[in-house]
This record gives sequence, structure tokens and C-alpha cells, in this order.
Amino acid sequence: MAFINSLIVAFSAVILSVTMGVLLVWGLTDRYYYLISSFYSTMMIPDIVIAVGLLVFFNVFNVPLGLNTLIVGHTLLGLGFVVPTIYSRFLEMDYQLVEASLDLGATEWQTFTHVILPFLSPAIFSSALSVLILSLDDFLVSFFCSGSSSQTLSLYIFAMIRTGLSPIINALSTLILIISIVLVAFFSFIKINPERRKL
Repeated sequence: MAFINSLIVAFSAVILSVTMGVLLVWGLTDRYYYLISSFYSTMMIPDIVIAVGLLVFFNVFNVPLGLNTLIVGHTLLGLGFVVPTIYSRFLEMDYQLVEASLDLGATEWQTFTHVILPFLSPAIFSSALSVLILSLDDFLVSFFCSGSSSQTLSLYIFAMIRTGLSPIINALSTLILIISIVLVAFFSFIKINPERRKL
């Protein structure tokens, strides 16, 4: 059950953070580009500060802790990686392509789906993998935002360690390590391949 919860939280965080990240970059770049820089702070602020801040926020508004608050916390962490990655890719785009699409009669939505999204797709895919890895490996935000009703794999391993080491812990730790290595290797392959194609 803990593994299923981890997958639910991870994939939900990926979908939400990537969707919000793309919309934020597209919506804020023209007039409120300076707000993009605020998302860089997520990478600089320690996870413990973010976790405690989220816990205080949920307590102030009487939000019950569970899978929903876990997804919110992991989505917030993910935005700190998604927005800078997609924004840096967005800055490389030739805006004349957008103008040409609009001049040829395409609507803004058609331009967004047929011109902008395909150009941003490498950054979207790499940032999605980053959020997936981050969510599966996260402990602090999960510890503060999970409550007693839900448990991720990292919290399950932590609870088992407190009662003593067992072969199950070794197996789960190895599983997480293998998944992380595979995802990181795949992420590196995706990043290196476009550079080789350019050469």
C-alpha cells in the first residue's frame, strides 16, 4: 500500500507541476516575467523549511493531512524544478514562429498546442522525470505532510528501521535505489541525445 501511495503521489505531482509550470511560463513571461525568479528559491530553500512551512499552512487552514496534502507538497517541490527548466527552454524559442502561426490564421490555442508545446517537449519530459525522481526519494515533506492516514514507501522504511533492521528493508532500499538509477540514467540519455544530434 505504501508503494502504491508513493506512485499515486509521484505521478500526481508530475502531472500537476508540469501542467502548472507550462501554463505559468506561457502566462507570466510576457508581462510578469520577474515572478518566474521566485520559483528558483525552491531549489535554494532547505526541504525542512518547506516541509515545516507547509505543515503550518495546513494547520492554519485546518486542512486534514493525507494523500491530498502530500500531493500539494510534492507539487510545490516539483515546481521549483519544472518552471526554471521550461523557462530556460522557452527563452530559446524564436518568437517569429509564434507570430507566423498567428499571422497565418491559427488561434492562440492552436499556436500553443502545435508550435509552443512541441518546442517545449524536451524540457517538459526532462522536468517530469526530475519531479518523479524527487517525489519518489522525498522524505521530509512526506514526513510532515502525510499525517497518520497515509504512508509513502520512504516513511514505511523509516518506520521499519525504528523497530530494527530486516531483509525487507534491504529489499525495499535496493528497489528504490534501482528505480532511481534507472530514472537518472534515462534522464541523462534524454539530455545527451539531442546534443549528439546537433553535432
